[in-house]
Amino acid sequence: MILTTTPHVEGRRIQEYYGIVTGEAIVGANLFKDMFAGLRDIVGGRSGSYEKELRKARGYAFAAIEEEAAGLGATAIVGIDIDYEVLGQKNGMLMVSVSGTAGSYASGSSKSSPRALKKDASLPTSPSRPWLTWI
Repeated sequence: MILTTTPHVEGRRIQEYYGIVTGEAIVGANLFKDMFAGLRDIVGGRSGSYEKELRKARGYAFAAIEEEAAGLGATAIVGIDIDYEVLGQKNGMLMVSVSGTAGSYASGSSKSSPRALKKDASLPTSPSRPWLTWI
């Protein structure tokens, strides 16, 4: 599956569009993560626990749109938009929303292949295939 934020892949022509696909993931941050993130705010630095949760949520959202697109027969999702929100009464939840347009490329429309993919073991897997990420 080709995933891109651009409206097309240079040198390739989309043969058929299947429509908009979406994926959302909401993850909660717990009390201990909040406490350690608060300390990071005071002393400076990055909050590794929040970054890990954000990566996990993004992985779930991307897995959802890939699965939906594959179910439609698509081989690509173009024009991907990624949005992040903080939710909850005390802003204790993180939401990632991903959307794009599912489509299929005409076979033989390009002699070049997309960039190589590698498995990212830290991200969740979808039932249809392991989560892949660009290298």
